[in-house]
Amino acid sequence: MTTPTVTLNNGVTMPQLGFGVFQVPDEETTAAVTTALEAGYRSIDTAAAYNNETGVGRALAASGIPRDELFVTTKLWNDDQGHDSALAAFDASLEKLGLDHVDLYLIHWPAPERDRYLDTWRALERIHAEGRARAIGVSNFQPAHLQRLLDETGIVPAVNQIELHPRLQQAELRAFHARHGIATEAWSPLAQGALLGHETITALAERHGKTPAQIVLRWHLHLGNIVIPKSVTPERIRQNLDVFDFELSDDEIAQIGALDDGTRTGPDPDTFN
Repeated sequence: MTTPTVTLNNGVTMPQLGFGVFQVPDEETTAAVTTALEAGYRSIDTAAAYNNETGVGRALAASGIPRDELFVTTKLWNDDQGHDSALAAFDASLEKLGLDHVDLYLIHWPAPERDRYLDTWRALERIHAEGRARAIGVSNFQPAHLQRLLDETGIVPAVNQIELHPRLQQAELRAFHARHGIATEAWSPLAQGALLGHETITALAERHGKTPAQIVLRWHLHLGNIVIPKSVTPERIRQNLDVFDFELSDDEIAQIGALDDGTRTGPDPDTFN
């Protein structure tokens, strides 16, 4: 089974479906990532703030999978924003992961009150120029934050990883991304499970002989989103990758589209610092 890829704006290809480890304790991360790699995932998404980069690194090292077949993402935490502190934080992440480069490095939040994301971005541009991150991007950036980066720095982010699920579909932000060649990556793609009992989703799951989570992930793929579901349950880890043998009709996509009510499961990027 081959996972479809998305070609980023600098030509780097990234699996469209990956494995996230948000809220997974470090001591459980190695087992979860090992299960994911054995199931066929090749994209792993972590962050300094998750405190589990070491666990991810252990699983990658033990897997025996060639480095060029893996796609590893990590993120810079708010406290480390600023040019020099970002460079130091990146070095620390690489060391924990046991890698000499990552495939994608993201600024985790814009943290607008700190007003350091421009200096931080310039540090990421340097990391990219040195070949230590194959692509650089951002996470949780709103249109105004993105526009400022575009106006005042050199490189357009390859990715913006944002909270995105049927209850928060982010149409304006996705349209901005499309205009500027920024790939949309969805975190909390299943709304942390809040949607999985919704009658629209469960009816579609029954119709297709799939789980509610598989229906929602298929919806993301249909929209062109990169998606990183997280689970520590081996069966669910495998199920979340088993979404390439069916498609949703335009009518079914529209039914899911009708669930958008602007509900966030996480913080508001305009006020979170």
